[in-house]
Amino acid sequence: MEKHNFVTIADLSKEKILYLLQMAQEFEKHPNRELLKGKVVATLFFEPSTRTQLSFQTAANRLGARVIGFSDAKTSSTTKGETLKDTILMVSNYADVIAMRHYIEGAAQYASEVAPIPIINAGDGAHMHPSQCLLDLYSIYKTQGTLENLNIYLVGDLKYGRTVHSLIMAMRHFNPTFHFIAPKELAMPMEYKLYCNEHGIKYVEHTEFNEDIIADADILYMTRVQKERFSDLMEYEKVKNVYILKNDMLGNAKPNMKIMHPLPRVNEIAYDVDENPHAYYIQQAKNGLYAREAIYSYCLGITLDDIKNDDTIINSKF
Repeated sequence: MEKHNFVTIADLSKEKILYLLQMAQEFEKHPNRELLKGKVVATLFFEPSTRTQLSFQTAANRLGARVIGFSDAKTSSTTKGETLKDTILMVSNYADVIAMRHYIEGAAQYASEVAPIPIINAGDGAHMHPSQCLLDLYSIYKTQGTLENLNIYLVGDLKYGRTVHSLIMAMRHFNPTFHFIAPKELAMPMEYKLYCNEHGIKYVEHTEFNEDIIADADILYMTRVQKERFSDLMEYEKVKNVYILKNDMLGNAKPNMKIMHPLPRVNEIAYDVDENPHAYYIQQAKNGLYAREAIYSYCLGITLDDIKNDDTIINSKF
């Protein structure tokens, strides 16, 4: 069985992305299986997480694997000065695959170069978040029926938001039009605008955020202003409440428009939006389970045919 790392979405072809989405679709039909029975999954979270960590752990459990790892680096030997390389090599002795979140950009790529087992990037600094990207793509596909020719509006922290950076790279195959809505302090970094130019991706930049600006959106992707990325808290206070989506801003929204958010939310989406039929962020988070089951399978050499022909399905109300 061919095994793979899952470090960046940028390396995946259009065909491979659609293949992984088909795998996620099969797991949504039947999430509880024993395809990974006898396997050990390590989840190493050097940075705080709720949804990503729990969904990786749940995905492993629902596929029959056992889970080891830590959710606080302070409980690991890194506090004693152990290098990332040594941590990865040691854990590789005990596990079949490692899902890792780290605060340093490029840490997952480095881990994949030294580890003898597959590495899954669960977020590295402000750089990439490929598993979130896959669940975002699955959510977009489910709600729009296609990934092609969509108007995708990215709002908020586009400078440090690793989820939006990954989404731009993944959508290069599907002819999107992006609208970047951010204050100048949190604007989309030049490297990603250059990436759009190099790959023929259309984009428009805005600083205003109102009902008229977002009226043509198919996907309205809200993001949190990330306090932990700011070295100057005065700068954070200046931009933290610039864009807040309120229910009365959705009067002109297209019928198919869905609101997405990688979560956690602070105050960038008002709570009265939750009951609006355009709201999709809670369902989006649930889709993370199916996407991460697909990622584990891909990394460990399980194919779409293996999933379709799987006879280890466990009946459950879930």
